[in-house]
Amino acid sequence: MQTSTPTPTRLPQIAHPRNEGMPLDLDWVAAVQANTSAIERRAATLGGRRSVKKEFQAAWLLKAISLIDLTTLSGDDTWGRVERLCAKARQPVAPWMLEKLGMEGLTVGAVCVYHDMVGTAVRALEGTNIPVAAVSTGFPAGLSPFDLRIEEIRRSVAAGAREIDIVISRRHVLTGNWQALYDEMREMRAACGNAHVKAILATGELATLRNVARASLVCMMAGADFIKTSTGKESVNATLPVSLTMIRAIRDYQDRTGVKVGYKPAGGISKAKDALLYLAMMKDELGYPWLQPDLFRFGASSLLGDIERQLEHYLTGHYSAANRHAMG
Repeated sequence: MQTSTPTPTRLPQIAHPRNEGMPLDLDWVAAVQANTSAIERRAATLGGRRSVKKEFQAAWLLKAISLIDLTTLSGDDTWGRVERLCAKARQPVAPWMLEKLGMEGLTVGAVCVYHDMVGTAVRALEGTNIPVAAVSTGFPAGLSPFDLRIEEIRRSVAAGAREIDIVISRRHVLTGNWQALYDEMREMRAACGNAHVKAILATGELATLRNVARASLVCMMAGADFIKTSTGKESVNATLPVSLTMIRAIRDYQDRTGVKVGYKPAGGISKAKDALLYLAMMKDELGYPWLQPDLFRFGASSLLGDIERQLEHYLTGHYSAANRHAMG
């Protein structure tokens, strides 16, 4: 990772066209392979190849904050918890730390909640440019009736969600029914209207990296603006081999179509050092455009707290207790 200092900013206006998709190309899908051993070897080298320290590490951690979809997706969510989470999204780092770091206007990339909490989050974020993302389509299993999944998308958009995180039907991938996956994704994207759509692949349930690569490609063909690893509810969530597989599918799609598609790893990314590793991988594999919130997000809840602890250690030389950096 280069030691130049990236400047985190508020969520920018999308500077590139949305992914309108393309006709399903089954020959392209069938040709997609994944060399699992080579992917795993490459992933294993990432941790030892990039290291940043001191002020450069602090700068990259501030960048990581601007890429977080600050998330609460618990069965015991309350309106008060969501309001507190939105307050943290507005002010993710203590003001005294931002002042010492010479930073202002820093926010997270988005706030991600269940449909029932969209209205609360939209009101709590009024006056900011922080979008609300809603998980939808029978999250996390995606097994509710299809018409209800489509209606849930429409209701979330009507409530003010600017981004919709949908879950695909894993059975279409496991049975190789790419036409069904494509048709499902196209209809979900249409229901999103102007809201950006993130397709959650639930990669821990797709069995092979080849399935991950093919599902990534089909969802992009169908118009996904982002592809996302996981719901966070599977036994295996975001991993480096899965991430390499997905971002290389993004690269192939851009090479073929000229269209940029975003990437969102989610689930299990809770440490600042993990965020730095993902940032290094994105820069190496896709380049600087994918270090902006319009093309890269972390789906996380506890990650922000650990980043704030690391920044405080950089400024003071001491680690604070984790309970001083609660999310909500």
